[in-house]
This record gives sequence, C-alpha cells and structure tokens, in this order.
Amino acid sequence: MTYLKGFQPTAFQVGAFQMEMDLVDTGTGAIIHFGDVPAPILLDEDVSEGDLLGYSNGWKRTLATTGSVVQYRCVASKDGVKNQEIIGYFGTVLIGGRFRRGIAGNALYVAGAGHYGDYSMTIPTTSGDADTIVGYMVSETLAVVHGSINDDSTVA
Repeated sequence: MTYLKGFQPTAFQVGAFQMEMDLVDTGTGAIIHFGDVPAPILLDEDVSEGDLLGYSNGWKRTLATTGSVVQYRCVASKDGVKNQEIIGYFGTVLIGGRFRRGIAGNALYVAGAGHYGDYSMTIPTTSGDADTIVGYMVSETLAVVHGSINDDSTVA
C-alpha cells in the first residue's frame, strides 16, 4: 500500500480502513444476471431474491454460525414466503444489485452472526462455523457463486 510521503499509519488506522472496505450485502435489490440449474423448491421461511439458501428441515436462508449452521445449496430466484414454491438456482449464478464495496477476486462465504442468507468476504474463524467458499466477487458490485456440490466445510 502506498502512503503520502512522511505518513506511516498505525496498525489501528490500517485496520479501521480495512473495516470500512468490507463487503456490504444489503440483502435486497438483487439482480440475477444469470442463473443455471433451476429447480423448484418449497420454502420453509421468507426469503429475498438472491439469498443463499440451504436445506435444514426445509429450504431456508444460510447461516455460518456454530450451532445453527445452514450450508449453501442454491440461490433464491425471487422473493418468497414460507410454504411458497419458487425456483432455486443450483448452478452458477451471476448476481449484482445487493452489493457494495466488494473487492474483485475475493472469495465469498456464507455470512454469520444473524445475517441469514447473506454473503461475506470475511472467512468465518469460530470453531464449528461454516467456512466453505461459495463464490467470488467479480467487481465491487457483482459476484459469481455456484451451488455447493462439495463436502460441507467447518472451522476445526
């Protein structure tokens, strides 16, 4: 990183800058530019278009948090409510509209800490959290994800 001549930031200042640069997933306003391998799913809870979904006694929004992990399987094609059938995309999905401050090339993970169905560029680190890479940022506002057909992964 290049700084102004004579300026050397403290570790705190660098950390604060990095915190501001983390991905923002608004959870709404998704635009699905491409969705592959569509299949009908019956929702077990309300979802928003573009939410990451998994199966845990029904189709619901993902969560990386230990004790209530729901691993990623597909992306919601539209908003839906509990007991409604919608299409889930189980293949490659190119999605935008709900992201800000993404970094092209950065890996994406299922979000934790109550952010159901959201995306995160921060790898979960708590033992038992889901830490499977679900996709990558293509630009600040565009991501590509692929439904998980690999083994689930959690932090040891």
